[in-house]
Amino acid sequence: MPHIDDDEFGRIAVRRSSASRSMRASIAPNGELRLSVPSYAPIFVVKRMIHSSRSDLRLLIANQPTVTLHDGMQIGKSHTLVIKNGLQRSIKRQRLQLIATLAPGDTLAFQDVIQEVRSHMRLILRKEAKAHLPKRIHYLATKYEYDYTSLRFTHASSRWGSCNSKKAISLNIALMGLPFELIDYVLLHELAHTKHLNHSAEFWQTVGSTDLNYLTHKKQLKSYNPSI
Repeated sequence: MPHIDDDEFGRIAVRRSSASRSMRASIAPNGELRLSVPSYAPIFVVKRMIHSSRSDLRLLIANQPTVTLHDGMQIGKSHTLVIKNGLQRSIKRQRLQLIATLAPGDTLAFQDVIQEVRSHMRLILRKEAKAHLPKRIHYLATKYEYDYTSLRFTHASSRWGSCNSKKAISLNIALMGLPFELIDYVLLHELAHTKHLNHSAEFWQTVGSTDLNYLTHKKQLKSYNPSI
């Protein structure tokens, strides 16, 4: 299945169908964004469709199942979510805690409460990601002789990471919620894409040459959610 490399969404799978009259988007089980487009649509038209549908695509990704918020929830490597009841709603960071005070009548089922808490969580995860991931991926790239051109962070994705044909790597800030060995697995996975822009046997051989337990890590990763 052909792909389009997008700066925001990473690798997008494109499926051409004679039955399609417009673009339809879906999320594959592996978290990949997939588009079904008319068989006659040239690539530049598909890219134009993506550009004009960015808001809808972001909404599709945002509506994927997410982790349920709860008191004591770990946020990244350093913070904990604390839920309290009070006279008015407030959400603030205090040392290594994100304290969400709920007003009378508030619950964690309210979408506005959820979005407000997640907005603060993203700030924490982004800060942690920027502090840890650039150094770690540079170390792994140097150790295993990979070459990548740039690194950016995102949360508007249902994938842990992506790498395009220009060897530009995007990483989901939700990585900071994974155990360190799974973070390394994702980084090595994306670095392997700088040599193989597919999931061929050669790609997995490359991953396996740097992560001897990659099959275990691949299976373990499925129990985590990249959505925030």
